[in-house]
Amino acid sequence: MRACDLMTAPVITVRSDAPVKDALKLLTANSFTALPVVDDTVLVGIVTEADLIQDRIPRDTRYRQGEPDTDQHHAAQVSVGSVMTSPAVAMTPGADLTDVCQALLGAHIRAMPIVEGARVVGIVTRGDIVRVLARDDTAIAADIRHRLEIYGGPNRWTVEVEDGVVRIVDAFDSSTDRHVASMLAQAVPGVVDARTRFTGNGRSAR
Repeated sequence: MRACDLMTAPVITVRSDAPVKDALKLLTANSFTALPVVDDTVLVGIVTEADLIQDRIPRDTRYRQGEPDTDQHHAAQVSVGSVMTSPAVAMTPGADLTDVCQALLGAHIRAMPIVEGARVVGIVTRGDIVRVLARDDTAIAADIRHRLEIYGGPNRWTVEVEDGVVRIVDAFDSSTDRHVASMLAQAVPGVVDARTRFTGNGRSAR
């Protein structure tokens, strides 16, 4: 799978000069964990839940027992640009989803902006990947059968899926078609591996 197969588009973004409160409202309204920060169509950073809540909650003065207030930012109307991470890590629509996943984990981030040049065209989150991996095998198999019927016609392919692993049996003997079938299956959300074989009845692809 590629990033473009899974990404959410269009993307909800926020400007760097927007108040932190506006970004918090966007996260809450859309159940997001991060927002790309875009100024004049150019990606300039990313702001996360952690960025937005840092130093924003004042201590309860009822239990301070006269201690001086050391919190400096919770009352300020700061901008997104002052708390965002910049530059943002980003990948292209053609990036392999395995590489996107590794980048999310390696950078300890929850969302990956997908860009063409400096323009944000989508976003992939850890939650998106989790939902794909949790996809039901029956739905995966139905999706693969539909794609294979379009490519090679009906009643040609036998498809079985178990825990995201796909096994495809081709009624005709064509290594090229089996290679294409494997590629089509691997592009289906939820597939972790795809294997193809010939039934062995001697028929050649027409």
